[in-house]
Amino acid sequence: MANLLDLSGKTVLITGGLGDIGRVVVKTLSEHGAAVCVNDIVEQREGEKRAAELSYRGRTLYVQADATDPGAVDALFETVDAQLGLPDVVCCHAGLVASDPVERFPLETYDAIMNLNVRSSFIVAQAAARRWKERGTRGQLIFTSSWVQDVPWPEITPYTASKSALKALARGFARELAPDIRANVIAPGIVAVGMAKRQWDTEPGYRARAERAIPLGYMQPPESVAHAFLFLCSPLADYLTGSVLLVDGGASLYPMDSDES
Repeated sequence: MANLLDLSGKTVLITGGLGDIGRVVVKTLSEHGAAVCVNDIVEQREGEKRAAELSYRGRTLYVQADATDPGAVDALFETVDAQLGLPDVVCCHAGLVASDPVERFPLETYDAIMNLNVRSSFIVAQAAARRWKERGTRGQLIFTSSWVQDVPWPEITPYTASKSALKALARGFARELAPDIRANVIAPGIVAVGMAKRQWDTEPGYRARAERAIPLGYMQPPESVAHAFLFLCSPLADYLTGSVLLVDGGASLYPMDSDES
């Protein structure tokens, strides 16, 4: 089993790799031997420093690029190809969430969410698929969605819609590009980082609602998300395509306002 989780010889590209969850994913994949290209919008020198801190058995390379810009994405792939080789796995992970009542949700924030969460994922996945096709090689796309792709959560409706779109994108890529290119989805729950953690710690109403929504009863450790990435990057997942891996503590099992005890 340990050998099946050895990613030595594999190259993984992840967008949003310096975010709260992304860092844990990069560290986990590196610990298991993968060479990881970390993409984010952090300034190049600072990004290199942060990525180096996540490097263990495998090598890490940091490339600053705006994943919503097709030209920048092409340059990103040229860089990783030249320094690490064409990635075996490309993780469309960069994302944005914001909270506001739906009737007052700012249109500019809606556009920003859709641009980063959906458009950038399509641009990056398309760029990867095109290169794999041109070279006749196999590859896998991993899209980071969320449990709210199927279960709405108050005040993040545009985010919910973006994650539903990612699920559809992934399954479309999987259907069109089989058998040589696979595409799968990781859908985490309420992860103990970022906005969710701040609200959990500072807003009693949010915490009560979130606790009721998680059957396992506690916020999701980011390591559990990283372990899902490790599984999908490993040979253990070789027969999966078009799959949605829910790693959410059961949050998607029933509506959060259910009266079930």
